[in-house]
Amino acid sequence: MFRIAKSIRFFISILIFAFAISAHSADNPIVKIQTNHGDIYVELYPEKAPKTVANFLSYVEEDFYTNTIFHRIMSNFMIQGGGFTTTFERKPTNPPVINEADNGLSNVRGSIAMARTFDPHSATAQFYINVVDNAQKLDHQNKTPRGWGYCVFGKVTKGMDVVDTIRNIPTGVGGPFQANVPKSSAIILGITHINKPKPVTAPPVVEGNTL
Repeated sequence: MFRIAKSIRFFISILIFAFAISAHSADNPIVKIQTNHGDIYVELYPEKAPKTVANFLSYVEEDFYTNTIFHRIMSNFMIQGGGFTTTFERKPTNPPVINEADNGLSNVRGSIAMARTFDPHSATAQFYINVVDNAQKLDHQNKTPRGWGYCVFGKVTKGMDVVDTIRNIPTGVGGPFQANVPKSSAIILGITHINKPKPVTAPPVVEGNTL
């Protein structure tokens, strides 16, 4: 009897844990990255990277990413985009966001992270999707300029075949860049927050006689 009761308790705890994971995932923002090669669905992690997710979604709400491009493609590294128009004009951005790369998330294949300059806290709008496991190169090591790492804030849940199509586009010189620019178009047609909560509205006030 003791073994049976213990097994039942263990089974119940597994069900509770699975439900908690499912509920947590259901609450996370999901965005659809529409490209000229197909759609990429990404789950974002506001609990792990609250400032980064809020920053990214603010650009989504502004339609900032519409008709931008993946301007940097490295087939054994990542695809980067969201900062230049189809004519290689750099889009003006909001102030940089604090680097949250010490959140425990890793630059593994399919993860999405913020691109930046050598300044750890310089990320604005550009992002990249890892096409291989880049944890050793890009993850947070320490809070120094060289060790800060690159902040992961979500993962691709559907559409890695589209990511792989883009990563395999031949590259070369393009716009202001001397290498890694796709020779055929890789356009971000738009990014949509597909499970955005609907605003709560107050019921209408109806005027009339009172008792």
